[in-house]
Amino acid sequence: IGMGTVKNEVYAKFFALAPAGQDFFKQSTTRLHFIADKIIVMTLDMYREPKKMVEDISALGLRHVGYGIPTDLFGPFVTACVQVIRSLTEDDQAEEAFRWSLSLISRILCRVINEGS
Repeated sequence: IGMGTVKNEVYAKFFALAPAGQDFFKQSTTRLHFIADKIIVMTLDMYREPKKMVEDISALGLRHVGYGIPTDLFGPFVTACVQVIRSLTEDDQAEEAFRWSLSLISRILCRVINEGS
């Protein structure tokens, strides 16, 4: 399957888990694909440059405060991403590494949003 299909699947699963999420992802498909690409890069960079990533994620969290994103949408979004990754690999370690990194990113974002709002 193509990467565009994979990215669309993330949002389809997320919207099924959290229909309210559709109210916050009203961007073009191109923008949604950019966000999905950025998430993959961020999960890798969390291992490569953890200190820099915490700073970058904190800044991103402050932007999310301005967007009014409810923190209860982050869990279903992480779940959707992990479900899609699980369908692409049989490598349990790779899946767990992705889940751990994305969950950490999500927790940092939620902390910043809760503190910044």
